Amino acid sequence: MTVDLTPADQAMLAGEQGPAQKMAMSIIVRMAEFHQAERLLDIEQAHIDSSIYMGAAGLEFAERLAGLGASVAVPTTLNVSSVDEHHWREWAVPPAWAEQAQRQMAAYAQMGCRPTWTCAPYQVDLIPKFGQQIAWGESNAIVFANSVLGARTERYPDLLDICAAITGRVPAVGLHLTENRAGQVLMPLQAVPEALQRDDSFYPVLGHLLGKIARDRIPVVTGLTVQPTEDQLKALGAASASSGTVALFHIVGVTPEAATLEAAFQGQEPAQTYPVTVERLRAARRELTTASGEQLDLVILGSPHFSLAEFRQLAPLVAGRRKHPRVKF
Repeated sequence: MTVDLTPADQAMLAGEQGPAQKMAMSIIVRMAEFHQAERLLDIEQAHIDSSIYMGAAGLEFAERLAGLGASVAVPTTLNVSSVDEHHWREWAVPPAWAEQAQRQMAAYAQMGCRPTWTCAPYQVDLIPKFGQQIAWGESNAIVFANSVLGARTERYPDLLDICAAITGRVPAVGLHLTENRAGQVLMPLQAVPEALQRDDSFYPVLGHLLGKIARDRIPVVTGLTVQPTEDQLKALGAASASSGTVALFHIVGVTPEAATLEAAFQGQEPAQTYPVTVERLRAARRELTTASGEQLDLVILGSPHFSLAEFRQLAPLVAGRRKHPRVKF
């Protein structure tokens, strides 16, 4: 299928805006052809996962674009790096690895990306609005943007994300289109106590179950009788994107495209119904537990990044206390 390119697209593809834009647009067009997209769409912002150094190829790609004079066309944030920018020595990172990671970070900053270094870009000041077309990498960010904010993004992999940011264009496919955002799997809560729904641990467990059952489909949850916090929805989405590849979920009465069950499914019938019971939640929690005993060795906060609200909640719980000498924190 031939992609219907605008004159501006064609000019970029011909190199009229420079070699970096030509390179980026050629990749975008090739992906559009692969996905049989009829056209490209404008995006209003991007989030780059490619900033994480994982080897020579990613570094070479970033430095080549930067060396060709690439500059992002839309506001663009950066995901975490693979090293602490300032304190990598404290983590015993090999100097050669740190040097290459910092070169990759610098290349993306040179292209005009904002050095936010976060996997939770929805908790900084550049928050997408409902219905906005965006190009985000990072699985938890993608599912949050689509589900909680009602913005529209596909799952952008490394390298393609920066091409979208440079061109400001993406293939008109997948979750960018209204018809592809309808729910597919109905997951009603059955006799789940309200006290459990208020517990922070409920949401990653529910998310784990959503991802395991829905996989790459769109789950729709009904029966939630409380209003989840932003951080609870963050945890739900991150878990569903980890146990499956969920990029969009709906919660009837909570998320913006699910005012009603009919709206969540766009008037269609669910392909599958999977009741969520307390017993199934307990089984899902057991799957998340790999500890062989009760002794605690390590505590890690975040992933996705801890929010200010979570720090405010934690601070009074640990005020005046010291950690056990055996526990790493």
